[in-house]
Amino acid sequence: MILACIVQGPLTTEAQARVRAAHAAAWESLTFGGGVGAKLRFEGIVRRAEADAEAEGRQRDLVALDYQTYDPMAERGLLSLAGEVAERHGLKAICVLHSRGRVGVGEVSFVLEVSAAHRGETLAAVADFVDRLKRDVPIWKRAVWA
Repeated sequence: MILACIVQGPLTTEAQARVRAAHAAAWESLTFGGGVGAKLRFEGIVRRAEADAEAEGRQRDLVALDYQTYDPMAERGLLSLAGEVAERHGLKAICVLHSRGRVGVGEVSFVLEVSAAHRGETLAAVADFVDRLKRDVPIWKRAVWA
């Protein structure tokens, strides 16, 4: 089972609950699907200290990140990547949520949940997915500085 969604704003508990409710069967397969022995959740959180290229690499205080997407293209990219990662690592299910719009420091902008028969597959899949997401999926971010 694969689920990929772009969500407006930060991925708060409430926002995630709305996605869960809209896609209950997919979410349930993460934990209760046949043969699942491991489930791993990764959250990407906007951090305050970022290197600012315009400030010659000095650290500056970040207020937020503005994520921009063309949703159909970004969701296709997430689904394609999820399918490839699921096949490569033998996953039973993979769900990915990514923010669009402004996400403040300390807020969650990315959630990835994977399940597989064993923990090794989940650990490798998360690392693979995150590395390729940053490189291959058309989601752009702009820093908002203090």
